[in-house]
This record gives sequence, C-alpha cells and structure tokens, in this order.
Amino acid sequence: MRSIYFSFHYEDIWRVNQIRNSGVVFGARPAGFADRSLWEEAKAKNAKVLTKLIQDGLSGTSVTAVLIGQQTASRRWVTYEISESIKRGNALIGIHINAVLDRSGGTTRKGAVPQLLREHLAPIVDWVNVKEFSAAVEAAWQARNAKPGILARLGRTLGL
Repeated sequence: MRSIYFSFHYEDIWRVNQIRNSGVVFGARPAGFADRSLWEEAKAKNAKVLTKLIQDGLSGTSVTAVLIGQQTASRRWVTYEISESIKRGNALIGIHINAVLDRSGGTTRKGAVPQLLREHLAPIVDWVNVKEFSAAVEAAWQARNAKPGILARLGRTLGL
C-alpha cells in the first residue's frame, strides 16, 4: 500500500472527492493507497501557512498523484506541490479527471498536463476506477528507481 499525496486545483473538489473517497468506500487496503492530502485546509490564504500545510501533507508519502482538471496545469500551488514531491523523491503520476462527473452530472474536456509532470516523464492516465488507479500508482512507484526507459516500457506493458 502506498501513501499518496493528492495534488489538484481546489475548484475540482467535487470530482476529486469522488476519487479520494474511493479509498473510504472500498477500504484502504483494497484501494491500494492511504490518503495524505490536505484539501480540507486548502482555503488558507497565507502563503507561509499553505507552504507548511503542503510540507506536512507530503511528509511520509511515497507517491504524488496530480488530479488533472481543466485549470490544474496553471495553478501555482500545484506546481509547488509537484516540485516539492520531486525534491522528496516521490513517484509522480498524473490522472485526468475530466470524465469524472461533476455535481450536475456533466464531464468536461481534458486539461493540459503540468509541465513538471511532462519533464519528469510521469505516467499520465485517465481515471477509470480505483483498481486501475492503484495499479498505475504501483507501477509509477516501482518505476521511480528503475533504469531510464523502463517507465515507458512499463507503461506500455500496463496499457497506460
């Protein structure tokens, strides 16, 4: 089981909660992850406070899952969370959440992938279900210390 930090744009909270709560609905072990994100406190406006919350939230995590909505790539704090995750050696994975239903039952177009995820060759997948998410997280974590090029081969093998 991997301890995951979820990074996302706060305006995507409706979709994000459906994904985050999949660990509650299915239990932490079957879901394959333990949630360490701090969305409950994301309303903080003070940069110093938010920086500390992010640092505390990342503590003890091994994977950072960036939940990609339409505006995620342009969000300052998402970029900071990815940067800090890289410094800590977390595995990175991007998850497109555009097909997850919003509060009115609608979907949206895919958002851009954050530049740091592209630069660090993080696997980018679409949210399908918790089982596929768990497999993708585990593959990203396993590939984190693998030889160059193995991440791409592993992703193709898993159909990511």
